[in-house]
Amino acid sequence: MNPSTLIGMLAGLTLLAVLLVFSAQQPSLFIDLPSLGIVVIGTFAATCLSYPLSEVRRVLGLFARVMRNERLYTQEDIGELVAMARLWLDEDLRAVEQALDKVKNPFLRTGVQLVIDKTPEGEILEVLQWRIQRMRAKERAEAQMFRVMASYAPAFGMLGTLVGLVNLMLVLGDGDMGTIGRQMSVGLMTTLYGVLLANLVLKPVAVKLERRTEQRVMLMNMVLQGVSMMSNKRSPGLIRETLNSFVAHYHDEIREWRRADPRVGEGA
Repeated sequence: MNPSTLIGMLAGLTLLAVLLVFSAQQPSLFIDLPSLGIVVIGTFAATCLSYPLSEVRRVLGLFARVMRNERLYTQEDIGELVAMARLWLDEDLRAVEQALDKVKNPFLRTGVQLVIDKTPEGEILEVLQWRIQRMRAKERAEAQMFRVMASYAPAFGMLGTLVGLVNLMLVLGDGDMGTIGRQMSVGLMTTLYGVLLANLVLKPVAVKLERRTEQRVMLMNMVLQGVSMMSNKRSPGLIRETLNSFVAHYHDEIREWRRADPRVGEGA
């Protein structure tokens, strides 16, 4: 499981437990299945009206993807690309093809195959950039679906509150303050469920998916740059350093630079 997702889930459950134990006089009042049903079923219904069924079916799979601790295998891709670039520089075509058969990254495999086929560099970049754009658009649409669901949940929470207020109006004439209070609390529960579902589940999943897309686009751009340099028969050492720069952290480079020259910053 993704560590940050696990920590977030535990923190969210801890928050709810603290609210129920220390802030509620009767914690059982915060458990209301009809209110929860209004929010969940209403959000699901609105999502089905907004998206094709084929996309709605993927919601659980996307949520499971967020739960997993997914590796990008960046260094493995760099190593494979540099090794094939070295063989390509030596004009050992058979060895490049044998190494390519072992590559698991389909994007990298496509780029190197185009290089082997002696496709012009401009056409290689065009094909790879199109694949990057297609992947980015697809995954952004998936994240956007969760953002749309996050906007529906509080709205259906308000719908449940309105239903509760209608019931409240019906009992106002009886003058029983206990009954009035219970109806009001039930009416507000749907709003609470809607806010919790939107801000503790749906929006975080959307942000997680967007962050995942950014990392995958970075990796694909790194591969694209490496394939371009391989096509131009650049040295393997230069290719390795260039690709490592795609995954280097800016603050790490700043710290290394200051250690290398301690005089920087003196006299400021």
